[in-house]
Amino acid sequence: MPRVNIQPQSTPAASQPILAQIQQAFGTTPNMFKAVANSPAALQSMWAAFGALGQGTLGAKLGEQIAVAIANRNRCEYCLAAHTVLGQNAGASAAEMGAAQVGQSNDSKTAAALAFALKVVEQRAQVTEADVARLRESGLRDEQIVEIIAHVALNLFTNYINVALDIPVDFPKVALK
Repeated sequence: MPRVNIQPQSTPAASQPILAQIQQAFGTTPNMFKAVANSPAALQSMWAAFGALGQGTLGAKLGEQIAVAIANRNRCEYCLAAHTVLGQNAGASAAEMGAAQVGQSNDSKTAAALAFALKVVEQRAQVTEADVARLRESGLRDEQIVEIIAHVALNLFTNYINVALDIPVDFPKVALK
């Protein structure tokens, strides 16, 4: 049972226009956004971050692979389920999403990005020059390195919302590894 209201009609009026955008984008309003809508400022922040990173240079597929790796590490069943669907919609196979869940990929650039993202989570951003050098060696540029960290931050936000507030999963469930 969620620990906050997830009834859109009971959220502040200032959240309603953003919820309408989310409804249009997804064809439904996922429970996570219903919960975040209790705070118009938090909802605006989250939705804007998704939009901005969606326009980034990493691409949707890699962004979703990063999301499932972080969700699995943080044991966020909601984000794992949602981002697995979104990753497959972005062109990743079920096998690629399963591998990403545990920080792995057959693609060297993706593998480097996933390893770095997980190290940022695990080490609370205490990464080394060598960690960044490995990203560059894999072909990632500074813009993409910054975007990886931005994806980590956004996914920590969503993971924490879903886990702390016990948001019911409304996507096909995916088992944590």
